[in-house]
Amino acid sequence: MTTQISKKRKFVADGVFFAELNELLARELAEEGYSGVEVRVTPTRTEIIIRATRTKDVLGEKGQRIRELTSVVQKRFKFPEGTVELYAERVANRALCAVAQAESLKYKLLGGLAVRRACYGVLRFIMENKAKGCEIVVSGKLRAQRAKSMKFRDGYMLRAGQPSIEFVDSAVRHVLLRQGVLGVKVSILLPSDPTIKGAITKQLPDSVIVRPPKDADPVSAPAGHAVGQQQGKGYADQGVQGPLPGQQQQQQQQAPVPQQQEAFDDQQQQPQQPQSQFVGNY
Repeated sequence: MTTQISKKRKFVADGVFFAELNELLARELAEEGYSGVEVRVTPTRTEIIIRATRTKDVLGEKGQRIRELTSVVQKRFKFPEGTVELYAERVANRALCAVAQAESLKYKLLGGLAVRRACYGVLRFIMENKAKGCEIVVSGKLRAQRAKSMKFRDGYMLRAGQPSIEFVDSAVRHVLLRQGVLGVKVSILLPSDPTIKGAITKQLPDSVIVRPPKDADPVSAPAGHAVGQQQGKGYADQGVQGPLPGQQQQQQQQAPVPQQQEAFDDQQQQPQQPQSQFVGNY
């Protein structure tokens, strides 16, 4: 007989179960490139899908490792016998997975590689695989006793609003070194191209797509213009030289009258005669 619990308690219990399971697998499968877990609950059993970059190491020799993990999860969370199954799934594109890159950077720093060289190597690898942007933050006692943080950025990064939740994949890891603890945070802005593995299928809300213009239909000439062209073509075919009828009328209106122009020129050229002076006796 199953006990009835409220929806609030059920959601809290599911969240606690996922958090504990994620932490257990992250510690156990850190060297195998653990990148996350997905829980699918069906009426008959619970399926747990482990995403990793090296699935062969997760399965182990003849599936021994995955059977051990199944037994541990079943006893820890008190699942009935045969009601929980663990599966391993390969990450589609590990360059666009923030958890995988944070783990990679963690083991580079544990191996003694310089911070700048390790961060720039991871940053270049992410950007070469078509990511829109990336940011790596390393904080702690990097060289001296004084703690500081270093940021490495490339590309475009969203920091506010709903797109920063949907399009940005981020992960945080802690590196236990001899001089202290380093914090590593990797944020990746995923591309919106569906042809890239691991990308987001939808577009950013501010993206603008400029499409090429369509082939426009040829513009037909006006009716009067077409008639004038036909008349001109008929005159040329008949061998008639000179202006067309419409052009001849226009030239006649614009040409000045020659007689009036000559009369006006004659008036301008005639010298003015002096006025006669009357001399009289007063």
